[in-house]
This record gives sequence, structure tokens and C-alpha cells, in this order.
Amino acid sequence: MKSTEQAETEIRAVLRDHGRLAQDIATLAADADLYQAGMTSHASVNVMLALEGKFDVEFPDRMLKRSVFASIDAIRGALAELGAVAEAPDVQVAQA
Repeated sequence: MKSTEQAETEIRAVLRDHGRLAQDIATLAADADLYQAGMTSHASVNVMLALEGKFDVEFPDRMLKRSVFASIDAIRGALAELGAVAEAPDVQVAQA
């Protein structure tokens, strides 16, 4: 299980490589809306697949929704729920 800091670094690397963001991922806050930063639905699928490979998890159908991939915090929360990341006390998985 990765620490939340290590996980955020790796999530940012995946987003940099696969998110097709219009903004530099290093300048975005962890709660910034990735879709407003330029990520498309297609890019979010690539991000999901890269995260699955990086963290050795599989996102279940119930997590295959926009809100799970809307921010670094949301992604980290989903990975924590899947047991790949130590859970931060203030992070919750989006329920939509």
C-alpha cells in the first residue's frame, strides 16, 4: 500500500502522461477539476487504464463515472477504497 504522498506523485505522473491536460499538472491543486483543466472523457479512460496498471487494481463498474476521475483527491480516494493507497482522513470517494 502506498502512502498518500507517494500516491499523489504517481497519480500526477499518470495524469501528465495520459490526461492530455491543457494546464501543467504540477500547478493544479489536488482538488482542482481535471475536466476544467482540459481532460476529455477519452483521456479519462486512458488515465483509468494507466492507474490500473500503476497501482495494480481494477476499477469496478460502480466507480466508472466522471466524478471518480474529476480530481487528484477523488482518484486518490477511489484508490484508497480499493486498498492501493493509505486512506487520508479527509478524502472521500465521490458518490454520484
